[in-house]
Amino acid sequence: MSRAVGKPLACTPVSSVREMSEAGSWSIPPLFENLVDDASLLMPREGMPSVADVVARYLDGRGAPYGRLTGQLVSPLSRLPEVVAEVAAAAPSRPVELSLLVDTGLGALPKALSMVLSRSSLVTPRTVEAPAPPDVDATWLERVAEFVPDDVLPVVEPRRPLQGDTQAWLDAVQRVAEHGCTPKLRCGGPRPSDIPSDDEVADFLEVAGAAGHGCVTSLGLRHAVRPADGAGAPPARRAHGILNLLVASARVKSSGDVRSALRSTDGSALAKEVGRLSTRAVKGVRAMLGRCAAGPTPVTAAELAGLGLL
Repeated sequence: MSRAVGKPLACTPVSSVREMSEAGSWSIPPLFENLVDDASLLMPREGMPSVADVVARYLDGRGAPYGRLTGQLVSPLSRLPEVVAEVAAAAPSRPVELSLLVDTGLGALPKALSMVLSRSSLVTPRTVEAPAPPDVDATWLERVAEFVPDDVLPVVEPRRPLQGDTQAWLDAVQRVAEHGCTPKLRCGGPRPSDIPSDDEVADFLEVAGAAGHGCVTSLGLRHAVRPADGAGAPPARRAHGILNLLVASARVKSSGDVRSALRSTDGSALAKEVGRLSTRAVKGVRAMLGRCAAGPTPVTAAELAGLGLL
């Protein structure tokens, strides 16, 4: 099975002039097109907004001036009926692109896909994301492949150990990629230890890059650039930035210093580096890093615009 991350990108330089599209959104550089998924429904229950609020905000963001930055709406299978009902109530002009997160077992996936496919005017399945057991093997991965339609991207998250040797985790990442699935890196969560260290992110990107199948990230990416203030966290455990990950991915492709890109809090320097990327390099970066899941898209858009990138 061979699958590619993301969609083909138009060859437009990063410094493209703003231009209104038919949908009312400004065009944005291919490096950022459909990059940021809304993963609000993966937040802890006590801080999670309602499904109605998430769907309304997602649709508003998709129709905003920087709406083409918006990627998929991530929906756990357990919340899918609510999501579909809220989308139906909103009656969008075009279907909502969904990433279906398996949180109730693989056995629930066929019914979920049937629900989505039967409502093609409202929702479109683009991705199926499944957490993997620590000892993920070819048999388990083949079971995922059997459930996922050919035109839907299978994403698998080998769970990173919170302590101890990470080599088994990296070996699982490699197996996922070699089997034709896209590996996913979780970049945050309710505990500080849910944020991977700089070394862990760098190792993950390098393994995924060597496998040639790209990757996606989820949770914890609330800002375009890594915050300088880590709220008491050691530097290597501070929240990661979307722009940092893009630059790090570019350096993976060019055999550059990946770790210093992840550590940087200099937004201007990171912006200049991506601004110098060639059209070919931009396509390579997005083949490497297909999607980043974050919170409200307008926050990231405002930060990227402030750096002169949108």
